Amino acid sequence: MMMRRVGVASAAPVPEWLETLLSTRFFLACAAHPASPRNECNMFCLDCRGAPPPAFCYYCRAHRHAGHRVIQIRRSSYHDVVRVSEVEDVLDTAGVQTYVINSARVLFLNERPQPRGAGAAAGKTAASPYNCEICGRALLDPFRFCSLGCKLVDTKRSNGHAAATGAGVADGAGADAAVTEAGGSKDAAARPQGRRRKGIPHRAPFWS
Repeated sequence: MMMRRVGVASAAPVPEWLETLLSTRFFLACAAHPASPRNECNMFCLDCRGAPPPAFCYYCRAHRHAGHRVIQIRRSSYHDVVRVSEVEDVLDTAGVQTYVINSARVLFLNERPQPRGAGAAAGKTAASPYNCEICGRALLDPFRFCSLGCKLVDTKRSNGHAAATGAGVADGAGADAAVTEAGGSKDAAARPQGRRRKGIPHRAPFWS
């Protein structure tokens, strides 16, 4: 029996913070706490916008983000991941391949290079019948995307197509309205204006 691919294009709006999250470099040393033991910047705040750097460390969280919605970024094979449990309430993750790492389900933030050469990972992905719809990476299960970044690309494409279609419909409606204002209905404007036939003239009688 063929398995159905998981996830359908969603009309849910994209959170403002998502693109910032996907473009942020994590795991750099915190400039505010260079001598502290836990100073790697692996935290991200969903509530803050503006001047502070998007990525911050454990100590910055306690001082600047108390009471905020903060997620922790982790690493798997040198790539950034986030636990599903931390974002499932604030982000639509349908259709994105999940993996189990340290007994927790995680999502990769961005696209990863396809494994090449020999080895168990390369052989397993090469035999997979499922692929990411954006980057083509082989997937383990019938999902649509390999990462949140690839799903974002698809969402932007879908939104752009919908906007273009809506603009086309609006332009057509505007043209119809212009025709109506200029000369009544479209049917009236298209109908040829012929001469009205006159009646047969009658002479006046000669008698009075």
